[in-house]
Amino acid sequence: MPLTRTADLVTAHEAVIAFNVITVEHAEAIATAAEAAGSPAVLQISENAVKYHGGALAPIAAATAAVAASSTARLALHLDHVEDDALLREAHAHPFSSVMYDASKLPYGENVKATAEAVRWAHERGLWIEAELGRVGGKAGDAHTPGVRTDPAEAAAYVAETGVDALAVAVGSTHAMSTRTATLDHTLIAALRDAVPVPLVLHGSSGVPDRELRRAITAGMRKINVGTALNVAFTGAVRAFLEAHPSTADPRKYLTSARAAMTETVRHFLEAVRRPDGP
Repeated sequence: MPLTRTADLVTAHEAVIAFNVITVEHAEAIATAAEAAGSPAVLQISENAVKYHGGALAPIAAATAAVAASSTARLALHLDHVEDDALLREAHAHPFSSVMYDASKLPYGENVKATAEAVRWAHERGLWIEAELGRVGGKAGDAHTPGVRTDPAEAAAYVAETGVDALAVAVGSTHAMSTRTATLDHTLIAALRDAVPVPLVLHGSSGVPDRELRRAITAGMRKINVGTALNVAFTGAVRAFLEAHPSTADPRKYLTSARAAMTETVRHFLEAVRRPDGP
């Protein structure tokens, strides 16, 4: 199926889950699970993943797009957590329909200026732009530190000044969590939903329990980012396989197990957020 635009998935569904791609096996797992669950999904490649691939966007972008295009599921391609302006400008040469431009480490005024320029450039080329206000924990500090969570009034001003199409907000989730124990501020999510006219994005969702994710969607989250959970599944499956078969040299053997484990993880997230109640 041809690639779908991220904006179309976000606006057509109560919420869409975006999964990080690092290897081709990640992309294959996401596409397979989306087909099995009958759900749309976003495949997103981060700037860190591009750095892992030697700084070359083209190969992993082409491979991920090819996997998505060969799937029967509705899938979109997104470039995530871009801080490098050169990488932002490279997105237009590939099948990305959206980019998350991340100037959240800058002081507020500099964030606004940089993001507004990124939005202007991207909109001229038909790209949908997500940005971040506040500081999601994990990579850049503690999600519970006073002052890091997104302020609704500041969020409203930020969206108006930058023209972004979606806003990633800090509401208690944390990047790179390997256990699902995070507690979100659902009152803040609802206040942010009422304050800004664009979809809200939850980063660090791997550490958020199913029930909390469903409550967040009810409160107003529209794009849910999941990355670490796939890596935990991948690494766990590889470790278990090699412990059981220490003489294995063919990587296809353990990568098959890794891909299957990620597929199950993706399927779980896709199906869990649709359950009205339960754990």
